[in-house]
Amino acid sequence: MSHRYVLSVPDMSCGHCRASIEAAIRPLGGEPVFDMEARRVTVTGDAPEPQVKAALDYIGFPAQSV
Repeated sequence: MSHRYVLSVPDMSCGHCRASIEAAIRPLGGEPVFDMEARRVTVTGDAPEPQVKAALDYIGFPAQSV
């Protein structure tokens, strides 16, 4: 099942953050699109939102639904 949702990731501020977040989302089946200025990530694909949020929390980037 394909999903699409936007997450606010307030602690995301640099390319290293982006790489870490991307590495957490892709194995779950999600394709992230980043808006670094707004500190938001749009996720599309098979990754369920709760799993992505848990993965981001685990790596130190708590996210909220937008």
